[in-house]
Amino acid sequence: MIEIADLHRWFGSVHAVRGVGFEIPAGQVVGLLGPNGAGKTTTLRMLTGIIRPQKGSIRIAGVDAIAEPTKSRRGFGYLPESAPSYPEMSVSGFLRYRSQVLGVPRGSRKSQIAKAMEECQLGSVAKRRIGQLSKGYRQRVALASALLHDPKVLILDEPTNGLDPTQIREARSLIGDLAQDRTVLVSSHILPEIERTCERVIIIGAGKVLADGTPDELCRQNTGGGCIAECKGHGAKISTTLAELFPGTEVSTTPLEGGWWRVEVRTSDANDPCEQVGAALGSARIQIRQLRPTVAGLEDVFVRVLDESAGAEA
Repeated sequence: MIEIADLHRWFGSVHAVRGVGFEIPAGQVVGLLGPNGAGKTTTLRMLTGIIRPQKGSIRIAGVDAIAEPTKSRRGFGYLPESAPSYPEMSVSGFLRYRSQVLGVPRGSRKSQIAKAMEECQLGSVAKRRIGQLSKGYRQRVALASALLHDPKVLILDEPTNGLDPTQIREARSLIGDLAQDRTVLVSSHILPEIERTCERVIIIGAGKVLADGTPDELCRQNTGGGCIAECKGHGAKISTTLAELFPGTEVSTTPLEGGWWRVEVRTSDANDPCEQVGAALGSARIQIRQLRPTVAGLEDVFVRVLDESAGAEA
């Protein structure tokens, strides 16, 4: 449904987007994750036709978005980071206006407005002025306006930005519902929201794609360089045993019930040290009940790929 290849965009001497490319098949929910200034919003603005790429190609639902921007826009709904609205208008009035702007056929407008309001749970505020609504409801109104032409692709730029924790949970649930029969691309710099909402993550930094995969795949690829053991014995003896085996290794111990200790070993490389740790503890006659590699979280992956990218650029 979305195909991007070798996108580039300069702003003066700043090369903001440098060869970004990815494909998103129908029905997938994908998170575009990156720090502020990574090139996420510029990529979305090129994708949605707000600005033109200076190099590269974009296809949405089979339509060349650069050659046929008007036709391409009919295939997606876009929620920008700062969604525009008219605070003096009622919710229903604004959606009627937006349906006309989007070219929804006159005979379909009433049903499409009703459908969008139902999907975004706006029935209780239909007659209220937008300026009187909470930030969360204003975000729902903006999202409903992006659904009026019944697009099969949704592009959401920072959809939970500025919302409180309750509103974020509601927005997350709403996105999940909308994704049942749509392809969704969500841009954010908030890791927990991407991890909980998306089945695939694309990490972008310094205008380039740095990693692409499911959260589990990315975490497995970046696992290594550490292990966790649960041992019975004295914490100091365990630490000394492992420190002698792995000079410069960081060893932390946490007491558990019944004389057991949780031991975390972090090495300076990406190799899995579990076999060596198990052998060392066994030789020291330290009882082990659990030994497993340290599993990276999405935050660890995010920090690692950005650090590696920064090191490569230096």
